Amino acid sequence: MNASPEKQCPVSHTAAATWDNLSPLLVEIRARRNEFGPAQEIPKEIIDGFRRIGIYRAMVAKRFGGEERTPAEFCRQIERISEADGSAGWVASFGDGARYLAALPDDTLRKVYANGPDVVLAGALFPLQPARRCAGGFVVNGVWPFASGSPGADLIGVGIKLEDDPAGDLPRVAVIPAEKVTIRPNWDVIGLRGTGSHDVVVSDVIVPEQWTLIRGGPATLDGPIYRYPSVAFAAQAHAVVGIGIARAAIDEVIAMAGSRASITGAPVMAERGYVQLEIAKAESMLRSARSFFYEATEELWKQALTGGVNLSTTMQVRLAATNAARQGAEVCRISSGLAGTEALYTSSNLARAMCDSFVVAQHAALNEGTLQSAGLALLGTAIQPGFP
Repeated sequence: MNASPEKQCPVSHTAAATWDNLSPLLVEIRARRNEFGPAQEIPKEIIDGFRRIGIYRAMVAKRFGGEERTPAEFCRQIERISEADGSAGWVASFGDGARYLAALPDDTLRKVYANGPDVVLAGALFPLQPARRCAGGFVVNGVWPFASGSPGADLIGVGIKLEDDPAGDLPRVAVIPAEKVTIRPNWDVIGLRGTGSHDVVVSDVIVPEQWTLIRGGPATLDGPIYRYPSVAFAAQAHAVVGIGIARAAIDEVIAMAGSRASITGAPVMAERGYVQLEIAKAESMLRSARSFFYEATEELWKQALTGGVNLSTTMQVRLAATNAARQGAEVCRISSGLAGTEALYTSSNLARAMCDSFVVAQHAALNEGTLQSAGLALLGTAIQPGFP
């Protein structure tokens, strides 16, 4: 069950791009982003570009050829990619999947990374589908929606449930080679249209038990990144996409404000008082949310470096992630409103930003329910399952 080696060979389109020099890849993403929505996926050339710069090995253990970067380093790269295109950023964010895979047994991890560290994991956890035990593993069947990035994945994880599972309430994930999973193309949505978040179908696939992991369970590897909570990190990786989208939206308004005149004869945008007020409001909202996001990230990382993380700081990370996603969506709404009729067209970058940011904020890890969970934690009340 080694990850498919043929998918790990990058192409020449982004050969000049590196982790420290994203510009060539960002130029290509901006040039091609109008393709992503109609295609309902990110092109293979872009995925290969992510492999080349190290997105998918960023959180992989060094002994498997990975880089073990910090959560903040990873999130800043996803933020920059998301400024170029939200769907591209969302698909790149699944480089955080290496943190989930770290809960697999050591022997399995050697097989996962046998052909190199640039393994792409996609997946869909809910609804958990019943699996039955067989000799050495489980027989898996079911349909799972929202499998973002599945068209470009090497491995696909799906949520399963077993009777009397020793994991208790924590979901079990079956990790399956992509060629054994059927993608059902049905991602017909208003935002993040290029993420390929289709349904995935598994039919009578036998998954060895050692190829299953407990989501949110302890890693089998040691090191600071493996003490950093995987579920909280996944929420951050999604939320930072909204920060990048919002930054691009503000920049788009500023770029058009100095020259765009009204058809009614009103002053150019930059000379209108309400535009000045609203763009300042949007800028302050975004910078505040971003500062909280990275401040909480660094605080939790310090704890991971010194041996262990606490519940209070993990809760702050989850709260900061939800706040970033929701503030990002509001910034995009403000920016689109300032553009007037320009933002009505499907070709508008601001229309795309508004729709993409809305979808980010609707994610289960970032919606209103997570604010309620954070409130319960702040008040010392029983925390809801799955939080933080």
